[in-house]
Amino acid sequence: MSAERDRLLIGVTACVRDLDRRDFHVLSSFYVDAVAHAMEAVPLVIPALGPAVDWTTMLDRLDGLLFTGSPSNIEPHHYAGPPARDGVMKDARRDATTLPLIRETIRAGVPMLAICRGLQELNVAYGGSLHQHVEEVPGRTDHRSRDSDPMEVRYALRHEIAFTPGGQLAAIAGTDHARVNSLHGQGIDRLGTGLEVEATAPDGTIEAVRVADAQAFALAVQWHPEWKATEIPLSRAIFAAFGDACRQHAERRNDRPAQAGGYGRNRIVA
Repeated sequence: MSAERDRLLIGVTACVRDLDRRDFHVLSSFYVDAVAHAMEAVPLVIPALGPAVDWTTMLDRLDGLLFTGSPSNIEPHHYAGPPARDGVMKDARRDATTLPLIRETIRAGVPMLAICRGLQELNVAYGGSLHQHVEEVPGRTDHRSRDSDPMEVRYALRHEIAFTPGGQLAAIAGTDHARVNSLHGQGIDRLGTGLEVEATAPDGTIEAVRVADAQAFALAVQWHPEWKATEIPLSRAIFAAFGDACRQHAERRNDRPAQAGGYGRNRIVA
């Protein structure tokens, strides 16, 4: 990318963790690196501040939003599920941030890509529900990874997925199937209203969805394309498609007259 060309500004959602008796807003560097290198964009960390954030102002200044994965799970009361078992990691402040932010992102026509927990958040935001323990659902396999394994093992490509014929993801991938990694314990149970399935695993687990009537790119995947995003062909294709949508959104916003409520691009020069 040339020194004169503006870089995209991509919001990347964070979690809240208690570290050394203090709360930190954190996220995996894999997501930051994917935005910086696979998209050649500037990642902007979105803290989990809940209703304290002015979504309208923030979204008007972003070219896209990446909803990240996390070790935590959505609190089940958001989808009328039974209470989570003891020991399950939760993050109420992230829930209070990402669930309304997803709805506002779609409403504002800002491109979004959601990964793992992000897919589950999208499903819940659209009225769907989750399996809290996919491995216990009859007929399903164990999609979890072992925390004790090296990263190369945890993120290794583990199972096939089939893309929905004629779907957006099939077009992005240029094929009808692919092999992906798998690090999730939860998954979609009841599909949210207005979502369409884009990929499934051999055991029937939903692996990708999109928002059917979204104004802009609105795709969510259950696996982790941020891992080695510049090396794995499917991951490169997903981030490239997301980046293209973000550039188109930025160009449209640049064309808006100031009196129409647009803030214009934040110029971030490479």
